[in-house]
Amino acid sequence: MTLAPYQTLRDHEFLAGLASSQIEELASLATEVEFAENEVVLTDGQRSASFYLLLAGSVVVELRTQRFVAVVESLGPGQIFGWSSLLDHQDTLFQVRARERTSALRIDGTALRQLCKSEPALGAELLLRTLQVVAGRVKATEIRFAEMCGVRM
Repeated sequence: MTLAPYQTLRDHEFLAGLASSQIEELASLATEVEFAENEVVLTDGQRSASFYLLLAGSVVVELRTQRFVAVVESLGPGQIFGWSSLLDHQDTLFQVRARERTSALRIDGTALRQLCKSEPALGAELLLRTLQVVAGRVKATEIRFAEMCGVRM
């Protein structure tokens, strides 16, 4: 077990309440990464490969077209993105861009899927927590779409 990722994951809001052994399993898969201001981390339409747990800084989830970019949601420390990496052959729906210098723990999606299958209790808990995140993204998208159409929510 690498101590730094373990301690960081243990304190991460998304993983609050998981058993130490479960945190250890996740820490063995985690690598710390940094993104520069305005760096595109995920491009819409690309195959999703990694799951990210934000540590510092912030990113925006954006809907990008040829004519405009709309921010769907801003994310900061304690939040996650890259949830579609938990699904086989799922393309990223939105672009994710760092708003400032940002650090995160990155977990390979394939390795995380394997862990979820081999440790069913951990897998079920992670998938339930991720489903909460997905529901929040859908709600944020609905709100932005309504704003774009001139509807007050």
